[in-house]
Amino acid sequence: MAVNKLHDEFHAIDMSTGWETPPGYPPGIAQKIIAGALDEKNKRGTRTRLLRFEAGVYTTAPFVHDYWEEVYQLSGDMIVGNDAQGNGGESFAPNTYACRPPGAKHGPFKSVNGCVLLEIHYYDPV
Repeated sequence: MAVNKLHDEFHAIDMSTGWETPPGYPPGIAQKIIAGALDEKNKRGTRTRLLRFEAGVYTTAPFVHDYWEEVYQLSGDMIVGNDAQGNGGESFAPNTYACRPPGAKHGPFKSVNGCVLLEIHYYDPV
C-alpha cells in the first residue's frame, strides 16, 4: 500500500498561516497539516500535523478514534486528564511522547501557557 505523502526535503514551515480548528475541538486549539491526508470514512491514509493549544485552553472529555496516533510535545506545557472544568491532571513538559493504538481513550487535555505538538495519524495497512 502506497503512503499518501510527497517527497518533501527540509524547508521552513510558516508558523503564522494555515492553522484551523479541527472539528470537535474548542476555539484556541488549531491544527496545521504538514503532510499527507487521513481518510477517516474509508479508514486509510496517514497525516502529519502540528497541533497548537493557546494558553488556558482545555478539552472537557476524553478522545477516542479508530487510527493510530503518535504525539511528540515540541514546546510548552500539556496537562493530561483534567476534569470538565479544566482542573487536575498530570503535567508534561517538552520532549515527551505518546503512541496510542486505535480505540484508546485519551485526554482531556489542557495547556496553561500554550504548547505545540507534532502528531502522526495512520491506519493499519489492509
